[in-house]
Amino acid sequence: MVDITHKKSTLRIATAQAIVKVSDPKTISAIQNGTVPKGDVFAMSKAAGLLGVKKTPELLPDCHPLPIEYTGIEYTIDKLEITVLVTIKTIYKTGVEVEAMHGASIVALNMYDMLKPIDKGVEILQIKLLQKKGGKSDYKDKFKRDLKAAVIVCSDSISAGKKEDKAGKAIITKLEKSEVEIMDYCIIPDEVEIIQEKAKSYQKDGADIIIYTGGTGLSQRDVTPEALKPLLNRTIPGIEEAIRKYGQDRMPYAMLSRSIAGTIKNTLVLALPGSTNGARESMDAIFPEVLHVFRILKGARHD
Repeated sequence: MVDITHKKSTLRIATAQAIVKVSDPKTISAIQNGTVPKGDVFAMSKAAGLLGVKKTPELLPDCHPLPIEYTGIEYTIDKLEITVLVTIKTIYKTGVEVEAMHGASIVALNMYDMLKPIDKGVEILQIKLLQKKGGKSDYKDKFKRDLKAAVIVCSDSISAGKKEDKAGKAIITKLEKSEVEIMDYCIIPDEVEIIQEKAKSYQKDGADIIIYTGGTGLSQRDVTPEALKPLLNRTIPGIEEAIRKYGQDRMPYAMLSRSIAGTIKNTLVLALPGSTNGARESMDAIFPEVLHVFRILKGARHD
């Protein structure tokens, strides 16, 4: 199975279609009048489809078990064709396209099984995905491009050459994947004045994003939040909450992080944990979606 532990849960919706074609108008009449020998075709096929949706991961080895929070099955009749629409909704880390298609196929197969005694010409013509919503592809074109970022590692030991930086490099990797240009990368000690000077300097030089890693814990030398808060015009609590929630779902100490987010004029400033996993997971929690902030700063409306 594909590893999806790094993904965020979002509302996912998929609608799939199946078309069942009969060979005789009398078959349609029998369905509508409830005279098919095997019973109520629509009701029994809907029940079969609901079971099929739920059992998808049991039959398809690479499908993840996931909570199905809504299944809708609809029928429309056009001459000799019956169109089946199956809509699935969930709030989870991966989509429900296969579940919707599997449900539509099971509905169609059950209809075929119930109708074949009275109509030897029944066909299943088409099973296809009509639409899906909620994945990252829905948001990929909603972010401002041509952004520049500065990455600052706050660490006494790394600045003294006693340790190698990995957290800052993990942040840079995520920024590059999000098509953000790296304008600078530096390592500084945990000193309030230096932290503040870097923020002021990069903001003046036109950085769109300034990301600090390190100094967000509870030791005496962890001063990054205290240094940055006086400089911020506005804080963005939702970003901070998203980072901690994502981290807490993965390890119980994330609640101790004092990550902060805010703006200095039109520059986004983030202070993230100094551990490699903490920095990487914080970036996974908010990127690339956080880049939408720049459209909002430019006056765009939320969708």
